[in-house]
Amino acid sequence: MRGELEVLAKLEELAQGGLEGAAYLRKKEGLLPITMATRPGPLTKWPWQWMGNFKYLFLAPAVLHTVHRVTTKGWGDLDPAYVTMLPALLLRMIHNQIWISLSRYQMARRKNVIVDRSIEFEQVDRERSWDDQIIFNGLEFYLAYAMIPNVRLLPVWRTDGAIITVFLHMGPVEFLYYWFHRALHHHFLYSRYHSHHHASIVTEPITSVIHPFAENVVYFMLFSIPTLTPIFMGCGSVLGVVLYIAYIDFMNNMGHCNFELVPKWIFKAFPPLKYLMYTPSFHSLHHTQFRTNYSLFMPFYDYMYNTMDKSSDELYEKSLKVTDETPDLVHLTHMTTLQSTYHLRIGIASIASKPSDNPVWYSWMIWPVAWLSMVLAWVYGSSAFVIERLQMKKFKMQTWTIPRYNFQYGMNWGRDSINSLIEKAILDADERGVKVLSLGLLNQAKALNRSGELFITKYPKLRVRLVDGSGLATAVVLKSIPLGTKKVFLSGSTSKVAHATAITLCEKGVQVIMNQKKEYDMLKSRLPEGRTVYLKFSNKDIPQIWIGDNIDDKQQQRAPIGATFIPTSQFPLKKIRKDCTYLSTPAMKIPQTMENVHTCENWLPRRVMSAWRIAGILHALEGWETHECGDDMMDIEKTWTAAIKHGFVPLTKG
Repeated sequence: MRGELEVLAKLEELAQGGLEGAAYLRKKEGLLPITMATRPGPLTKWPWQWMGNFKYLFLAPAVLHTVHRVTTKGWGDLDPAYVTMLPALLLRMIHNQIWISLSRYQMARRKNVIVDRSIEFEQVDRERSWDDQIIFNGLEFYLAYAMIPNVRLLPVWRTDGAIITVFLHMGPVEFLYYWFHRALHHHFLYSRYHSHHHASIVTEPITSVIHPFAENVVYFMLFSIPTLTPIFMGCGSVLGVVLYIAYIDFMNNMGHCNFELVPKWIFKAFPPLKYLMYTPSFHSLHHTQFRTNYSLFMPFYDYMYNTMDKSSDELYEKSLKVTDETPDLVHLTHMTTLQSTYHLRIGIASIASKPSDNPVWYSWMIWPVAWLSMVLAWVYGSSAFVIERLQMKKFKMQTWTIPRYNFQYGMNWGRDSINSLIEKAILDADERGVKVLSLGLLNQAKALNRSGELFITKYPKLRVRLVDGSGLATAVVLKSIPLGTKKVFLSGSTSKVAHATAITLCEKGVQVIMNQKKEYDMLKSRLPEGRTVYLKFSNKDIPQIWIGDNIDDKQQQRAPIGATFIPTSQFPLKKIRKDCTYLSTPAMKIPQTMENVHTCENWLPRRVMSAWRIAGILHALEGWETHECGDDMMDIEKTWTAAIKHGFVPLTKG
């Protein structure tokens, strides 16, 4: 692997010709992705980085001081500046999260996309610290309040102070930022600081604030000019400061979206605006071309100093053209628990990048948001919506979500409405020319629509192939059973995968033991006559290997020490035994060629996908023309061979 100095030297040389930025060059040269400045200088790390999510304790003294002041002196003692500080920080968090969700939703739809590349876990991990600058600003607010007497006397609004703020931003701030930004692109500062920000070629709104600590200190000094100057002049106001910071957040978030959203008519109505407001495509060129478009929010200094990228207008026009991509495959899933709202790709990025069974400590604080989203989805959720877009070479995939939760699928009176939502999604996919639609989680429940059979019966000329994924799921379960196993216990289960697994085991000479008579009799009737001997009804013979959909607490307690539980359902088993082994729900590792993977699928680890979802991918890749619904199941070995051929890897070896 080449050294950093050699790469940076090459970058300096190539950048003069308008080639792409540092992160792309590193990828092109086969180097490791940038997760911090390539040669970190002083003050690159944030002071509270070692504290993880407990970094918010830095704001605890301010919060406690507010509580003490209110309880001892009452609300009447608080001045406008003091009252505004904490709510302003909270509103900034909400403002940023709205931009994150909007951007990811738009990226999943592929509308007005600027840079057609993927985002991976490395970028999400690097950018999870986007709230650092809000904590830092909170400390600055309280420090200014304590040290500057004028702050306590600030009125709610002063027009003259707001006008001064505008002119100070247009003049000193934009000018100084432009030249500071150009200095950051000198190899000395770039390698020590700014390369951390430029590691993101495909920018998200939160990319805008991902900088080393030292950079943020300089930005604070710059933005203090328009906020503190009116205060020292005696014409500052609370709203003047709040609105200026809101303007900075808005422009930062907008400029780092990877889709164009500024309409053309704005510039036609007021042509000089092109010098006063940048667009997402304008700033995107700075992240791909490296040595152009340095301006903060107002491009006139790039025009003045001839650093305006010549393709800015062309890229803007191209990005405004609405494209409606037709995926090869749609995976139709649904919400699970209330907390799954956060876990969606369009939800909270740091939570979605981890398995959903790893709850974060602050989730209890934001449960009202999840509850509200559930109510809104129930009332206004009239169709499935896009949450994810993946790509494997030229093969394109989207994930659509039914706006319903697990508990709603269990309500008998709600089944018709849920089936209507599923039916609407299927017909929409069929009309758009989607090749395959795979039914995920409870969307394929037997009691709901008989694994999709309801829809192919109703629409016999359906062109989109419906896949429940049972063939590959059965194959994964079978491959998870240790080699040499002679006996397997099947916990009472009626699912298609559980039955197919039991029948296949009996056909291979492995004894399947059951202790529920009704299920035993039904399964026995489906076995070939010569293989019924391998299906046994017993309440005493308890082997080490257990399979089933829902092995409850009472059943698990009957298992011997060291037993292995292998779920045949898409939902994981509740782990109540520490002396037993619990395998994952049927799933496989995805190939490296699959791109734009930066969230976890429900409770599965990173870059692991459920077998039911993979089955749909294989169906489309192989061009299989049959449905896999109802009692129909793809050949188990055929689907397993196809999965291995396309680079999917087993989680466990049998």
